[in-house]
Amino acid sequence: MPPTPTDRATGTEPPAEAVTPLIRGIAVLRRLTDEGGTMSPSALERATGLARSTVDRIVATLVRMEYVRVEGRDVVLAPRLMELGNAYLSALRLPDLLGGRADALADALDESVSLAVADGDGIRFVHQATRRRAMSLSFRIGDPLPVERTAPGPLLAAGWDEEEWRRWRERRAEDPDGGAFPAAPPRPPADEAEFAARAGRAGRDGWALDDQLIEPGLVALAVPVRAPDGSPDCFLSVVSHTSRHTAASLRETLLPRLLAAAGEMERELREAPPAAPDSPTALASWTGASKQELGRDFNESLARGLSVMAAFGAGRDALTLSEVARATGLARATARRALITLEHLGYVTARDRTHHLTPRVLALGYPPLSRAALPQIAQPHLAALTERVRDSASLAVLVGDEVQYVARVATRRIMNVNITVGTRFPAYATSMGRVLLAALPEAERDARLARSTPHALTGRTVTDRDELRTVLDRVRAASWALVDEELEAGLRSLAVPVRDRHGAVVAAVNVAMHAGSRTLEECASDVLPALREAAARIEADLHPTERFVRVPAL
Repeated sequence: MPPTPTDRATGTEPPAEAVTPLIRGIAVLRRLTDEGGTMSPSALERATGLARSTVDRIVATLVRMEYVRVEGRDVVLAPRLMELGNAYLSALRLPDLLGGRADALADALDESVSLAVADGDGIRFVHQATRRRAMSLSFRIGDPLPVERTAPGPLLAAGWDEEEWRRWRERRAEDPDGGAFPAAPPRPPADEAEFAARAGRAGRDGWALDDQLIEPGLVALAVPVRAPDGSPDCFLSVVSHTSRHTAASLRETLLPRLLAAAGEMERELREAPPAAPDSPTALASWTGASKQELGRDFNESLARGLSVMAAFGAGRDALTLSEVARATGLARATARRALITLEHLGYVTARDRTHHLTPRVLALGYPPLSRAALPQIAQPHLAALTERVRDSASLAVLVGDEVQYVARVATRRIMNVNITVGTRFPAYATSMGRVLLAALPEAERDARLARSTPHALTGRTVTDRDELRTVLDRVRAASWALVDEELEAGLRSLAVPVRDRHGAVVAAVNVAMHAGSRTLEECASDVLPALREAAARIEADLHPTERFVRVPAL
């Protein structure tokens, strides 16, 4: 595999004080990312050149940190890993400050809009506002793309000095086919003189086009969003398809609005108040306990090194060595070695005695994980719940006046609850429906009940609207619901809510069983705690995932 932009930082020997386990652990995370998030240990062994025992120890450590999980014979990236990329994006502040304006522009233009930042001789997208069409156009947050094949690229190159042009030529000579940029389909290398001319025009005009350079059919227009000192802080792009626009028509029709939006974003950056520091993710004390519990299978140096990246965030974009040590709970000498290692690998840069994360942190899992939908996030936790309680578990969302099953794991019992993903049931007669209805604002809940006509599905179904309101009030207060043979004779189910990072209920998870398998008391004493724990684990994965991306429910 050709070296990636990040790998090129390791072309020299590591400094004497570098932490070798951290270098190896990051290599495993990078390979997992490059391969889409899933690899077998033997494939990781071949891809990294590490001994199998080393790979196994790294995987055991990352599993303990909940940055990966083992599913069958495969190692799979876990959503919690996004904490590292979130630390960079929080420190960057651009998605928080400008993401809303990018979303509004996408709505106004009815086209996909992106924010990108420079990463050496490439760019990485840090925010996406996509349009939902059959022909969808979007880039994964964190994917590296070569400057010569993007709309922002010429704008970036317009400000290069000779040393930066030299590094770009070296990269193209080492990797003429662009294998370091797996998100960009292969094509012959761009002509240097042609790209230099594009960069020159971009510098003069203040905008640049991608006319099907990334892939056939895709056209994009980009303008810089400048910092108060006049340097590009990021690049604002609108992306379309040749069925809607040519490159020329994209410029003619949308350039004025794109420039106006960039101007508004620049004003937003000038007027933004300082960020209030958020709480760092400190792992140092936890690593000691993990080391005691797992012994040699837990690599404490790797865990501590990753905790240094997680220490950055909003209000902590520039940290001194002492501040990193305080935020992580590490000794200064330990924090210093981790920072030296991360700087060597290209994930940290140092300026004026302070340290900053670089966009390359997004290469650690963010591209594949940022595309996860809620059912994917929930599936492993539903499987664990089913294994624990020996009954089927499901996840559902509210669609109109019905619940729709979006994820499910069935038990292997002979007598099983036969429901498939996509199935819909009346919300009023199901445990998950009642959890979701109870979470609605009271006026909306009452409006839904008023316009529906509940009818009896069994002799036990509650159909009286006033009685349903009373039931929903109890569910809201208890934060769980039990429905006993109201949907179908013999079917009993128990449900709890799943909340997003702001506390809003976005889904419900349940356990369904035959009414004769447990008493109502046993449901509350045996199943409810396991159900709540599963919901908490789904939320723990959902919250870092949705910090900077929209997580689809379906």
